[in-house]
Amino acid sequence: MKSASAKLLLPLFCILLVGRLHSAEEPKLSPLPAPLSNNAVAISHDEGGPRIFSFMGIGPKKTWDAITASAYELDPGTGKWKEKRPVPGVAGRLGASAIALHYQVFIFGGYIVDAQGGQTTVSDLNIFVPDENRYYRGRDIPVPVADAVVGLYHDRYIFLIGGWSSSGPGSGPGSKPDAVRNVQIYDTDKDTWMEATPIPGTPVFGHAGAIIDNTIVYVDGAYTNKSGTGPKVLASNECWMGTLPDSKKGDITKIEWTKLTAHPGNARFRIAAGAGPLEKRAGRIYFSGGSDTPYNYDGVGYNGRPAEPSPVTFAFNDYTGDWETIDEDTPEPTMDHRGLLVARRSLVIVGGMEKGQQVTSKVTVVKPAGER
Repeated sequence: MKSASAKLLLPLFCILLVGRLHSAEEPKLSPLPAPLSNNAVAISHDEGGPRIFSFMGIGPKKTWDAITASAYELDPGTGKWKEKRPVPGVAGRLGASAIALHYQVFIFGGYIVDAQGGQTTVSDLNIFVPDENRYYRGRDIPVPVADAVVGLYHDRYIFLIGGWSSSGPGSGPGSKPDAVRNVQIYDTDKDTWMEATPIPGTPVFGHAGAIIDNTIVYVDGAYTNKSGTGPKVLASNECWMGTLPDSKKGDITKIEWTKLTAHPGNARFRIAAGAGPLEKRAGRIYFSGGSDTPYNYDGVGYNGRPAEPSPVTFAFNDYTGDWETIDEDTPEPTMDHRGLLVARRSLVIVGGMEKGQQVTSKVTVVKPAGER
């Protein structure tokens, strides 16, 4: 937590998708042009106003060949989507992370799936220039990861926190993909990478979180069951807060980690998360949906049972350090997310899986009490 003077500045940092719409009335947002789940999302703020993006993801068939490289842009002023140039690469990806900065969108990693079901993480950093509808390549991620938490710090450094990798430290021929502890920092000014203090506790993937001011918060996720019995992947219930330097002159690779108490509700995997101030609720990181059953890309749990979305929406209050329940019974809950948007009076979730593991094109708006 920060001093009162620092908090008055309310700098906005985002994970997976975050932002603020400034229009007097938020327009009705159209559905995606196609149903998509596990799509990487981001929002860009420029002189023309905010622009929301969706990259890649999986379609309604939920098979390896339903994974797409498609890209879409939404203008919150009109609420309409338009198709953009697909993300470069030999195939579409799942588990990628996206974040916008300086008129560009940075798209990190993720994994590809082959016809036999094999899953491989990629090291790609694709940088999208919306005004030119083109991509260029940034320096590869040192440890390729998917299902990582992403956050922006001091409008320059992008953090990739945890995730799973098929080519991480100690990997080699015949090795199995596993969650990693790495906290990797990309310097957008220098196109270089740094390694920060690793995540504590259990290494996880599919966790959810954000960076706001100099605070990182991530919750839950899944980890590999190495006991030899039961499902090969189990849900984590760990919640952690990392404190970064208050000053730009501090060593940003040094993170002080603190374990948090359990959050409201029981969602554990691929929750939608984002940070920022609603009109009446400043300084919070929001979490919505997700599932208490870790699952593969088809929505079927590693325990063999179909996963279902949680109806709980909650928040971490960065002022008090407390958890807050926003809605215990969120209408039409979804799971399988790579971020959410914190709008002026509402939370916005793009795509995902509804009940029955149905991939949706809906753009869901969640209005906390007091903002309705």
